[in-house]
Amino acid sequence: MIKHSKLRNVLFFLAVSGVFLQACQSNKAKQEQSETGASDSTSSQESLSKPLVSHIYTADPSAHVFNGKIYIYPSHDIDAGIKEDDEGAHFAMRDYHILSMDSINGKVTDHGVGLDIKDIPWAGRQLWAPDAAYKNGTYYLYFPVKDKKDVFRMGVATSKSPSGPFKAEPTPIEGSYSIDPAVFTDTDGKTYMYFGGIWGGQLQRWSSGKYDANGSKTDLGKDKEPALSAKVARLSNDMLHFDEVAKDVKIIDKEGKPLLTSDHDRRFFEGSWMHKFNGKYYFSYSTGDTHFLAYAIGDSPYGPFTYQGNMMTPVKGWTTHHSIVEFKGKWYIFYHDTELSGKTHLRNVKVTELTHNADGTIALINPYPTKKL
Repeated sequence: MIKHSKLRNVLFFLAVSGVFLQACQSNKAKQEQSETGASDSTSSQESLSKPLVSHIYTADPSAHVFNGKIYIYPSHDIDAGIKEDDEGAHFAMRDYHILSMDSINGKVTDHGVGLDIKDIPWAGRQLWAPDAAYKNGTYYLYFPVKDKKDVFRMGVATSKSPSGPFKAEPTPIEGSYSIDPAVFTDTDGKTYMYFGGIWGGQLQRWSSGKYDANGSKTDLGKDKEPALSAKVARLSNDMLHFDEVAKDVKIIDKEGKPLLTSDHDRRFFEGSWMHKFNGKYYFSYSTGDTHFLAYAIGDSPYGPFTYQGNMMTPVKGWTTHHSIVEFKGKWYIFYHDTELSGKTHLRNVKVTELTHNADGTIALINPYPTKKL
C-alpha cells in the first residue's frame, strides 16, 4: 500500500508540474505576441490571401503586366532599429527587389535588387513606395526618396528589362515632391503621374508652392476646409520629366462638395492608384490613420473624382497600400499586411481578386473573412 501511495504522489506531482510548465509556456507566448504586436488574429487560417514571399519583407506592391507576366515593384522593408514615429522614420528602406509571377497563386520569382539607394546620386534616406512603366522599349522605375536635405523628391531609373537592374537619373524630376508615385498610361498613349502623401509624406509642407521645413507634421490643421489631396502631372514623351505643373486631384462627394480635412474616413492620405474600367477613371487611395482603401470615379484622368466608398477594410498593421491590375480577363488587387511579423514596418505583399459590380462600383473586400465587417 505504501508503494502504491508513493507512486500516486509521484504521478500527481508530475501532472501538476506539466500543467504549470504548459501555463508558463502559454504566458511566454502571449508576452511575445504582445511585444511584437502579433496575435492569433494574424494567422494565415483566417487571412483571405497568403504572403507572396516570406524570405524578405515587402510592402506597397505596384503590379504591372509586362510580356504576359505580372511584375511587382514593392518596397523592401528592413528592421533598421529606428524608433516608430508619426513621420515614418522606422520605414528606413534602402533598396528594391523586383518580383514576378507567371500566374496568380503561381511561383513567385525574386529577381534580386533592382535599384539600391547607394546608386542614386542625390539620395539621402528612406527609399519608399515605387511604381513602374514601359514605353518604346524602355522600362521606367519611379521612386520617392529623401534628398540630402531630408526633403522627399521623385526620381526615375531606366532599364531594358522589367526585372532590372535600373540605372537612376542623376537628378530628381523637376517639380516633383512628396511620395507614392503611381504612373498611368491612358488608351490615347498619354502618361500621368499621381503622387503625394500627408504626415511623413510631407505634402502639407508644400501648400504654399515651396517646401516649408517648419510646416505641419500632419495636415493643414483646418478641419472645415477642403482636405489636401494627391497631385497629378502629365509626363513628357521621354517619361523622364513633367510636361506641366502638377495639379490637385479633386475628390468630391456625391453632392459635388470637396471632402474636408476633418473627414478622416474619406479624405486622401497617401497611396494613389489609377485604373480604367469601362471608360471610367478609378482613383483609389489610402485614408491613412483610418486605414481604409477608398476609391472615387471620374470621366477624366484629372478628375474631378466622385467618392464612392471603401473597397477594402483595414489590414493588420498601420499602413495600407495597393495596386490594381487586369490579368487574363480578371482584375486583381495587390496589397500588404503584417501577417508574417506582426510589426507595422515589416510587411508582406498579397494578392486577391477584385470585382467590379454591374453598376461600376467595386465590391468591398474583407482581407480577414472569418471576422465580420
